Amino acid sequence: MVSPLPKRSRSSSEDSAEALEAKKPRALVPHVAGTLVAAVDPQRRRSGLQAPTMQLTGATGEVLTGQFDPSGQFVASAGFDRHVLLWRTYGDCPNYGLLQGHRGPVLQVLWTADSAHLYSASTDRTLALWDTASGERVRRLRGHGAIVNCVARPGVTTTVASGSDDGTVRLWDPRERPAVAILAGRAPVTALAYAPDGDQLYAGGLDNLIRVWDVRQRTVRSTLAGHTDTVTGLALHPEGGLLLSYAMDSTARVWDVRPFAPAERCQRTLEGAPAGFERNLVKPAWSADGEFAATGGADRTVTVWDHRSGQLVAKLAGHKGNVNQVDFHPREPILLSASTDRTLLLGEYDFGAR
Repeated sequence: MVSPLPKRSRSSSEDSAEALEAKKPRALVPHVAGTLVAAVDPQRRRSGLQAPTMQLTGATGEVLTGQFDPSGQFVASAGFDRHVLLWRTYGDCPNYGLLQGHRGPVLQVLWTADSAHLYSASTDRTLALWDTASGERVRRLRGHGAIVNCVARPGVTTTVASGSDDGTVRLWDPRERPAVAILAGRAPVTALAYAPDGDQLYAGGLDNLIRVWDVRQRTVRSTLAGHTDTVTGLALHPEGGLLLSYAMDSTARVWDVRPFAPAERCQRTLEGAPAGFERNLVKPAWSADGEFAATGGADRTVTVWDHRSGQLVAKLAGHKGNVNQVDFHPREPILLSASTDRTLLLGEYDFGAR
């Protein structure tokens, strides 16, 4: 049985991205409060959000990526308008920052573990590192020969990886400008995920495969085959051991990536989230407790499954365009979705009560 979110409420910053552009480049934009519409019964609330669902508006182009910071206090989003927008999760979700400098659409954002910095991958062939307190771009990492589609980091080091249409994965130390290593593949790299210890890197590509790289040896340990179209997003389970993938074949898959796992690595194929014809790089996510897997899609909804049973537990509506990325809050039952309709939604959920 599908359990939709409560009726969506609206909250938006009064400053649009166009107004923010008039500010000094790379400077944080002051808090401008939005207007909350709808009364909420406090007895039925499940999170610290000001309303069961909050809408974040202000982007002037498709929102291709969005992510909570590790503390859950902030959100970063970016997309076709080339800007990275910073938002507060709570209160009226004001847009408090604008990061400018990319010359092409931004395809993925990634917070550092301490939330002090943020990476952004762009079609301008660069990976940028931003100071989220000052709004300054502190590094512009160059070397890729084509669009940079994705970025990933492990949990224990400062190393970061980027994947590109040039067929390579580049490993970067943010203290150095040249890449510290180049992993050369056979097809454009469209999705990345790092093992927590930094020893393994998972890379999905245009050839429908997921390659498991040994980062130290710079070799491919194994290949995960099963998708029949481009792999668009990867997410590692919070406890490790399981890898979630989504592809343009309109399926999500759960892979067993533990050492000495059975030869058949694909544990489950999850259906119900159509990829559509826009061929966006849709990025899936795990819930913080590891119980649920979710992804967006072309049907304008967020699809959520119980990964153990494979049961579809929710189809969350509200967007008017493709949902390009989803992310779960690290501590509260809040789900983020970023869409082609130029908005983000933050919504409470209770998938257990179905």
